[in-house]
Amino acid sequence: MKRGLVLEGGAMRGLFTAGITDVMMEAGIEPDGLIGVSAGAAFGCNYKSRQPGRAIRYNKRFARDKRYCSWQSWLKTGDLYNAEFGYHIVPAKYDIFDDKAFNENPMEFYVVCTDVTTGKAVYKQLKESTPLTYDWIRASASMPLASKVVELEGQKVLDGGVADSIPLEYFERIGYDRNVVILTQPEGFVKERNPLMPLMRIALRHYPNMIKAMDTRHLMYNRQLEYVRQAEREGRCLVIRPETAIPIGHISHDPEEMQRVYEMGRQTGEQYINKIKEFYLCE
Repeated sequence: MKRGLVLEGGAMRGLFTAGITDVMMEAGIEPDGLIGVSAGAAFGCNYKSRQPGRAIRYNKRFARDKRYCSWQSWLKTGDLYNAEFGYHIVPAKYDIFDDKAFNENPMEFYVVCTDVTTGKAVYKQLKESTPLTYDWIRASASMPLASKVVELEGQKVLDGGVADSIPLEYFERIGYDRNVVILTQPEGFVKERNPLMPLMRIALRHYPNMIKAMDTRHLMYNRQLEYVRQAEREGRCLVIRPETAIPIGHISHDPEEMQRVYEMGRQTGEQYINKIKEFYLCE
């Protein structure tokens, strides 16, 4: 039996997920593998480095810092979330990422990106903490329009949520048969077509397959929600969802708002912690 943890993205809604995973870490729960998409990757890496509290800490600290997330950064670099500052300077200088713990933890860690040339998902296992590892995590969380295309190891990639928002099926395919899935939308949520498609067509005009993936993302996402529900009914996964819509936008510069969302996650984690332990222990 392989125990997996599947983390959906959702930009700043990911702080809800971080609250849950911090409770899991504090309880000593050690999945065999974790796969994160977008914010699920950016915050989920702290599970492998065994650093509960880190995601909410640095987001609050730099919430109003123009070096971290600002229109000035977007105009200057093409990235709303500054790539160099957020993914290299912060983990090396201000809120140090534990590379040693990441490398020594046997938990497998995967991130999902979208290849802008093909419009297909790229699943990348990150075994060691290196500057390239940080860039793969950044790429997974690089939202179209808000980020420029990231070129890594011969591939051009962006936000993994475009091609595979909830990668439960992929994780099952590679052998994870007991999965906890953390979603950032409540039960009953139905994704609608992206209203920014006219802008997407302009920004991604050189990548027709990426445009197609963006245009049909809502259909893919809603199919994945049904796949998760079926797996839940069959007992193949344990799904954790917020009870109501998470009260935060894709971007936030309000530390108190961030803390409230994080606390929602912690409360949910505490409610589910015994269920998670029982689910992972069940043969």
